Amino acid sequence: MQEVNQRASKSLLDSGFITQEQLTEITAYRKRNIFSLNAELKLFLYLSVIAFTTGIGMLIYDNIDTIGHTIIIGLVFILMLVCYYFSFKKAPPFKKKQTEFESPVMEYIVLTANLLTCIFIGYLQVQYNTFGTHYGLVTIIPTVIGLLSAFYFDNKNVLSLSITGLAAYIGLTVNPQSLLQNEIYNTDSLSYAAIGIGIALLAWNFYCNKANFKTHFSFIYLTFAQHLIGISCINNLIDQEMSFLFFIILAATTYYYYILSYQLKSISLFVFMIIYGFIGFNIFFFTLMDQINFADFFSFLMVFSPFYSFGMVYLFIQMVRKFNTEIKK
Repeated sequence: MQEVNQRASKSLLDSGFITQEQLTEITAYRKRNIFSLNAELKLFLYLSVIAFTTGIGMLIYDNIDTIGHTIIIGLVFILMLVCYYFSFKKAPPFKKKQTEFESPVMEYIVLTANLLTCIFIGYLQVQYNTFGTHYGLVTIIPTVIGLLSAFYFDNKNVLSLSITGLAAYIGLTVNPQSLLQNEIYNTDSLSYAAIGIGIALLAWNFYCNKANFKTHFSFIYLTFAQHLIGISCINNLIDQEMSFLFFIILAATTYYYYILSYQLKSISLFVFMIIYGFIGFNIFFFTLMDQINFADFFSFLMVFSPFYSFGMVYLFIQMVRKFNTEIKK
């Protein structure tokens, strides 16, 4: 690795981008073998926030009869206000472009504030039935607060949490049990809503790029949109009579993400593009063959299926390798 870095530095020197003195300083710095713990420290901060908010929930559950509802909700409210106070106090001025706190710790204070907001509003509804039968308000209020916080404080974690809340508002639930039972979307309307949210995220991302508004959030919008549209289309290809329409939507989305993954040089978008496109194509193909009722053809496919599977795995690996090679040029 050091040899590769040295060659890269030498090429910069030969191209005139750095001087011989700068090359000497770079070489001396690399020999010190200093490495950054930034990612590790941020991971521990994130885990600390999760552990803290989880601990509050466990404290409420275990001591609900001892502490009292008023004291508990008061403590959560005070902690929430304290977090928001320091967040606003330390926040840089709002800008359309990317901004950062002077200390990365403040990013997790903002995340804590939004998690406490969810706990506070949820506790109000469960214990005091504050919103009556308007259960959607319990989700949409912290979602709106989270979206405003994400844009004002420039926080990607809060933005991801808020988009998840937006999906939860219309009833989308994804958990391990529902995945295993193929019940990701329990009604047709939820599937359509999921596709609608995905398309809306793509449209919002397009607008933000044109308006130069928080463009560094683009990858979050694209990732959520890809999974929402991909999973929804596959679900409807299995269960719906309008499979051709959803196949067209999935095909268009696959092509769009194929172009986009090369533009952004994103391996994750490329890989999931292949996965969703491959699954969707096979479901649609076999559904079509089943409707035509080619019994002999199915017998042939049963014999050929092992070779087909190995071929698809090989093709997948080759496409990923080719993608990695091309984006590094």
